[in-house]
Amino acid sequence: MNDALIARDRASWELSAAALKIEGRAFIDGRYVAARSGRVFDDISPIDGKIIGQVARCEAADVDAAVAAARASFEAGAWRRSEPRQRKRVLLRFAELIRADIERLALLETLDVGKPIHNSINVDVPNCADCIAYYAEFADKLVDEIAATGPDDLALIRREPLGVIGAIVPWNYPLIISAWKIGPALLAGNSVVLKPAEQSPLGGIRLGELALEAGLPPGVLNVVPGFGEEAGKPLALHPDVDMISFTGSTEVGKLMMRYAGESNLKRVALELGGKSPHLVMADADLEQAAAAIAWGIYYNAGETCHAGSRLIVHEQVRAGLIDAIERVARTITLGHPFDPATQMGALIDSGHLKRVLAYIDSGIAEGAHVAFGGRQALRDSGGYYVEATVLDAVQPHMRVSREEIFGPVLAVSAFREHAEALQVANDTLYGLAAAVWTQDMNLAHRLSNALRAGTVWINSFDRSSLATPFGGFKQSGFGRDRSPHAIDKYVDLKTIWTAFH
Repeated sequence: MNDALIARDRASWELSAAALKIEGRAFIDGRYVAARSGRVFDDISPIDGKIIGQVARCEAADVDAAVAAARASFEAGAWRRSEPRQRKRVLLRFAELIRADIERLALLETLDVGKPIHNSINVDVPNCADCIAYYAEFADKLVDEIAATGPDDLALIRREPLGVIGAIVPWNYPLIISAWKIGPALLAGNSVVLKPAEQSPLGGIRLGELALEAGLPPGVLNVVPGFGEEAGKPLALHPDVDMISFTGSTEVGKLMMRYAGESNLKRVALELGGKSPHLVMADADLEQAAAAIAWGIYYNAGETCHAGSRLIVHEQVRAGLIDAIERVARTITLGHPFDPATQMGALIDSGHLKRVLAYIDSGIAEGAHVAFGGRQALRDSGGYYVEATVLDAVQPHMRVSREEIFGPVLAVSAFREHAEALQVANDTLYGLAAAVWTQDMNLAHRLSNALRAGTVWINSFDRSSLATPFGGFKQSGFGRDRSPHAIDKYVDLKTIWTAFH
């Protein structure tokens, strides 16, 4: 099916997009509903700056309704108390329905985010389905524990769902990150209120309907679109929400912590910003490194939390590596997202376009220089595009070295000694990911052990599996998505002690 979809040309995709029925209402207690205020907002596509459709502008009253539905479904227990094999069957069916709906979901993802249709079809929708299926398989494999006690006692340690989970997801990978949260949360027996980013609400809304069709009881998965201050904040402050699982900026992550403290001391799990470094030694395979570095910063137009946005390279190979990166960048086609040949699409909105261009200007003003790129692209499209960019001669104190740009901009710094490279790499408030490039495996492991990051790649970048945990150190947040470890966030442990007399 994917090959047949990819074979379609741009005109065919644009016709399908024009004919697509856009559902922008909230999904609460198993049905689509308008915002109680009747208010809507325009969903604008970054492809061309045009309105896709209107979306319910949910506020506190709508969040109250969604949380009440989630709480009622949790307390009724139809999902929470369902047999493991039934839970597995429903989640596997959910994954199948996502796969069957690939054309619609891919269109929604590309319209909303501006990513290439090729990526939506081959990466985002399949990974969303795979994640739901991955956690479905745990349903009948999780077991309780027996603790070592005296001969006259029995201590049973059980995992229990937390209750109502508020899942707040960003706009860069809406389907994938939604699945990272709702997959393990639903597996554990929780009910969920999903709040998609206002820039990309459509895929999340569709997931609510597909989950109901798969057999999830009404109220177990609810979706409330809206703005952060109007819908996200009330969700995070809600006294009947037991946990907030948030992916987004460090700035907003700090607000999540505050809201938890101001309300009911709810659990919080945060996957936040990044400024991930590549450490390239003099003996590295430069062609291999260049390909991974280029794709690591230009994939998804650089709108990736762990994008390798800093290059810390030995001065002996700096110039050669930049040349190699430019050669790779020239092969990455920047274009209209519905053109199957496009590999790099639009930035999310006009405000973010201005932000990325302002960072490039700030780097130049502070003394860096543009090795290539650095300009707005496809101006006549009406959309929001920036060229693949490298800023060279970046010093560690510069904003482009220290702050998350979240665009296709690579900041290059040179070093002489390994200790210097490590110091610069760790001199950041973030700690999401990093990479080391060298033929010396002893050095590679010494550096990887010393790097303060949740994921460190050696002679590779952005390789992953659902079996590996993802998350950060320091102000990149805490808690892990993906892998069996993600399940732990959505459960609590209860000890049941029995004494035999």
